[in-house]
Amino acid sequence: MQEYISIRIFVIIVFVHPWKTTKNATPFYLSGNNDMDERQKSLILNSSSRFPPPQGVRLSYGTAGFRADALLLESTVFRAGILAALRSLKTHSVIGLMITASHNKVSDNGIKVADPSGGMLTQDWEPFADAIANAATPEHLVQLIDEFVKKENIHFHGVRSAEILLGRDTRPSGESLLEAAKQGINSIVGALAIDMGILTTPQLHWMVRARNKGMKATEVDYYEQLSVSFRCLIDLIPNGQKIHEIEDKLVMDGANGIGGEKMEVLKKMLDCLPIEVRNSGKGGGILNEGVGADYVQKEKVVPQGFGFKDVGIRCASLDGDADRLVYFSVPSCDSNMIDLVDGDKILSLFALFIKEQLSVLSMDGNEKISDDYRARFGVIQTAYANGASTDYLKQLGLEIVFTPTGVKYLHEQAAQYDIGIYFEANGHGTILFSECFLSWLETRCNELSSKNQDTEQHKAALRLLAVSKLINQAVGDALSNLLLVEAILQHMGWSIHKWVELYQDLPSRQLKVKVADRTAVVTANAETMVVTPPGIQDAINVEIGNNIMRPGVLDMAYCLSGFLHILLMHLLGFM
Repeated sequence: MQEYISIRIFVIIVFVHPWKTTKNATPFYLSGNNDMDERQKSLILNSSSRFPPPQGVRLSYGTAGFRADALLLESTVFRAGILAALRSLKTHSVIGLMITASHNKVSDNGIKVADPSGGMLTQDWEPFADAIANAATPEHLVQLIDEFVKKENIHFHGVRSAEILLGRDTRPSGESLLEAAKQGINSIVGALAIDMGILTTPQLHWMVRARNKGMKATEVDYYEQLSVSFRCLIDLIPNGQKIHEIEDKLVMDGANGIGGEKMEVLKKMLDCLPIEVRNSGKGGGILNEGVGADYVQKEKVVPQGFGFKDVGIRCASLDGDADRLVYFSVPSCDSNMIDLVDGDKILSLFALFIKEQLSVLSMDGNEKISDDYRARFGVIQTAYANGASTDYLKQLGLEIVFTPTGVKYLHEQAAQYDIGIYFEANGHGTILFSECFLSWLETRCNELSSKNQDTEQHKAALRLLAVSKLINQAVGDALSNLLLVEAILQHMGWSIHKWVELYQDLPSRQLKVKVADRTAVVTANAETMVVTPPGIQDAINVEIGNNIMRPGVLDMAYCLSGFLHILLMHLLGFM
């Protein structure tokens, strides 16, 4: 009996002692430290030695992450896996890694990191991404990581291990690069790599956001949310307006990429929207070659698989990873030219619809009601936007803000509003709703429902809530944007031809030229004005003034960043 008691007391002392003597301390098994121990350093050294960086190649993390010929990327993708694991430890959140080169040719590939919000990697970490991607040796890589871990106070062996969701598009190189990313993640002790399969880029971003918000986050959940929200908008179409003046069928160009494959799945859940998918990738076509949103938007011609049989039909085109969307129609069987509906007109359609719903929501019968919550509604564009779209949006009375080129700048600015819409002309964009506004909208919707469910105000509130669920809040999403376009066109009873006529684009042309040093030209005011070299802006102003009344003039005031180098090379005497 005495022996039994002594053993029991010993056990209690061992397990209870830390709590008894260190009342305010963290238990030892929950404590973290920001020092990489020798085991961790050794693990990174050994694994990175299997992924040597390519000689003579320097890669930079831009808006689209790292992109290059796929044969050059294995080392970079491995190191991006390490970065994602560290980001997860830093934020105590799920992080995403997407392997894709979007609209680039099939031999290219890339890797980008999705932050906890589902958005892009914070700009503060981009210099670190560049540094580790270009570290020449495993030893230098470990040194950089060790220094960064201490600077960022990243804790290893903490309460939560790193967790990273991985996705890839349909490129042949994706499978081997996915394995490299896993090896990078696994080189951080305790990190967990979860392969989500072949996905569109927006699906991966959506899943990261959903996981971090405690929501269901499978691909099936993604389809369910989109289809339910779309059907809700269709059900709320005013009587007598549905399918008025609108073509029955949509024909979609899938760019021979992942978007066509996913739309085939989604359309089975959308019996209220007949869609024909072409260039799905199953017919032997090459990814992004003569097909896809980038090709259609830049060349303004029909993609492969389209022609005279499609005259007058509403058509849409996605890019290779389904984060860009443009619409077009074939006006004549005598030419392969198209009537293009680019990202600017998609933005304008969305802005018009949302403005209409906000106006209805603020009315009680025919009287405008006062309310203590006034939603801030902003539209974000870049210097690439066609000037006619900006003029049209201003005529609607909307607040327009310009940012430097790059989705990361657009997204950040849009997030400053209760409702912020951003789109680039290339078809990449989305609508952001603030949590504060959505909370108010839910409350307002419930109040209206308790009074009378058949009021226009209640329907407007329901439409806005449905839009917030249909649209991808994390990043531009061609599939969700397409469904919103289709719902709004049906709501308004518009054909694509009426949409095309919303405003007349100013003539513009976008060109790309390689220059020795692009940093020699410094711009301001969201890239619409040249600061240095001196004299350049004056010369541009003269050119615009001389050509402003000529037919076919380039819309330089709004497309400056797209073709600025062409003009500068002439002005500087380099061409």
